[in-house]
Amino acid sequence: MFFRVDHASPVSLADQIAVQVRAGIASGELSPGERLPTARDLAEGLRVNMHTVLRAYGRLRDEGTIEMRQGRGAWVRPEANAAMVRITELAAQLAAEGRKLGLSAQELTRLVELS
Repeated sequence: MFFRVDHASPVSLADQIAVQVRAGIASGELSPGERLPTARDLAEGLRVNMHTVLRAYGRLRDEGTIEMRQGRGAWVRPEANAAMVRITELAAQLAAEGRKLGLSAQELTRLVELS
């Protein structure tokens, strides 16, 4: 998979990387179990700080999209699929909109449960 970032974009570099991984999974370009580039290699290729890549990978790990093991790298979780990636993206959009409107996490949760 080919990664690229736009240094002039208002979207953070870490978010750009995470979006590309999600899009790769959704399109089938990245398969469950597939290994991702090491943080060091991807950072060098994109000319970004390695911690930027680790932040992107950390977000993807926290949402259950990838697994990471120190010294062993990162790979797409076997459970990761297009539907789960799409739901995760929608949830992130909902949370961002809720924050903009001043809603708490509990209020958002209640709204989702009522839907």
